[in-house]
Amino acid sequence: MLHQLGRRHAHCAAGEDEMARPCAYRETNEIDMPENQVGTLDITTEFGKIMLAPHEICVIQRGVRFNVGIPDAAAPATRGYVFELYQGHLQLPDLGPIGANGLANARDFLYPCAAFEDRDCEYTVINKFGGKFFSATTDHSPFDVVGWTGNYAPYKYDLDKFCCMNSVTFDHPDPSIYTVLTAPTNDHGTAVIDFVIFPPRWMVMEKTFRPPYYHRNCMSEFMGMVYGKYDAKEGFAPGGASLHSCMTPHGPDAPTFDAASSAHLEPHKFDAGLAFMFETSALLKLTPWALEAEHRDMNYQKCWDALPKYYNGEK
Repeated sequence: MLHQLGRRHAHCAAGEDEMARPCAYRETNEIDMPENQVGTLDITTEFGKIMLAPHEICVIQRGVRFNVGIPDAAAPATRGYVFELYQGHLQLPDLGPIGANGLANARDFLYPCAAFEDRDCEYTVINKFGGKFFSATTDHSPFDVVGWTGNYAPYKYDLDKFCCMNSVTFDHPDPSIYTVLTAPTNDHGTAVIDFVIFPPRWMVMEKTFRPPYYHRNCMSEFMGMVYGKYDAKEGFAPGGASLHSCMTPHGPDAPTFDAASSAHLEPHKFDAGLAFMFETSALLKLTPWALEAEHRDMNYQKCWDALPKYYNGEK
């Protein structure tokens, strides 16, 4: 599934065979972020190798040459999510009153050790420039950088190390409290992209509807499921995706509403899954492939049909 807009792209990707000595890079203000959902990826860059396991993300900056391989040919097909960023750079969110520690800690981001190939062989170098692909053939490996210094280099992060914050009294915090990385705009409070996760966490709020509340958003929300199940929507499967465009009302489905409204509120640890969200202030446009896919859920909106009308004007 692919979603497009002027300042970023979001993709769902799958692969079965290792590519035969290709190399890719982008020159036009873009950043890749593969988020691995199934299988392991062997990513070779000019700065060294990155082995990306499930539950990990990788950021590859614009202009960096890379190759993605599947290290275990006998493993099941790999699958994950990717977005491309055309404006700004990803950074840690401002922690504000949280202080020095919490959410994604800087110490947990890993950079590759320098590694190089000294090989005289045919390589196809693929370049994405101005929204189009170009290719050229070289007679040696492009991954021949012996050493590097600086801070403009690819990195990875294990989502299981995210230090989650939540309310310990009442009410449901804004989902921005789960932001891993962000690329802010000049308009304070909005972002070209917020990468947000909904990880295993304790929920202890009293006198509160604990699932995400019903809302509209000035941002467009592209959601995916890494593993398990989502706590606000039945049937949202790993590898799937949903899109709620700017100002489109949405929230928990009817079964989730019923269960949460009558639940006996005790401290509860939700550890049944890991969902994520690419949230952007830009509008998203679906490709024909996404609109015409056979596995598209044509009845998605019916998940709210059974929501009851409780208010009669007297309560």
